[in-house]
Amino acid sequence: MEEQHPRNKETLRHLYDNVLPALAARIHEHLSPIIPMFDDFRLERIVDTWTKDPDAGPGTEISIDKGNVPSMGLRLLLQGFHRAGVTPFDISQDLVLELEQYSYEVKTEKHSSWMTKPYRQNWTAAELEEVAESWCGQLIELITERLQNLE
Repeated sequence: MEEQHPRNKETLRHLYDNVLPALAARIHEHLSPIIPMFDDFRLERIVDTWTKDPDAGPGTEISIDKGNVPSMGLRLLLQGFHRAGVTPFDISQDLVLELEQYSYEVKTEKHSSWMTKPYRQNWTAAELEEVAESWCGQLIELITERLQNLE
């Protein structure tokens, strides 16, 4: 049986320093045709340092280095869509890793889990591609919906 690794500084650092940048690179590739349609593009890593563990004391610091953040992910901001005859608009979307004790779920802020992975299990190229494609597909649907509502 495979040894389970708990959420700690090392497992969180691996996600933050390795997995999220690899996902961001794949997402950026998929979005390259869409980016020129907007005035500004940002794809950044996010970490939830506000939500406290209910079992933590009142003075407990929440950070990656303490190994106790509840979630992290990527935030995409596309600002100033420009097309003749269309009022400019912005789009934002998060890809979230919900961090449990021995595994984490990959999902968007509005949808159910796409996958659950144990800590320290490496991502395959196929998994990176699948998540990037799914997330970018949702983004394209969101942009299409916004355009249809403006017409």
